[in-house]
Amino acid sequence: MVVSRRISAPAVAAWDVLVSVADWPDWGPSVSGVRGVDGRIEAGSHGEVRVAGVWVPFSIETCDDEAHRWTWRVAGVPATGHQVEPVGPDRCAVSFEIPVLAGPYAAVCAVALRRIERLAERRARG
Repeated sequence: MVVSRRISAPAVAAWDVLVSVADWPDWGPSVSGVRGVDGRIEAGSHGEVRVAGVWVPFSIETCDDEAHRWTWRVAGVPATGHQVEPVGPDRCAVSFEIPVLAGPYAAVCAVALRRIERLAERRARG
């Protein structure tokens, strides 16, 4: 299952929001903190996210800066995939790939996409 949104920002701005752990609590409705990774994620990064007041381990399975796509495991379970695709010089589509069994999580992802849009547009403006 994929949930996506087209936004008025260059793909590089949206990608930066997705891979910068400092931004995760600003766009992730279920994430209130991140520790164990400074700056940007990369394949093999490990850390913890705070969800509902509990620190849960995560690992970044894939992270491809050229393809603008990353996937992760949370508490050892495959979680959402994240992708940014350019659709013009100043527009892109941001997508979340949701495991079938996590279908209800699509509503949370839709909120996250709106927040990512605001952050990426702000970042593009400088």
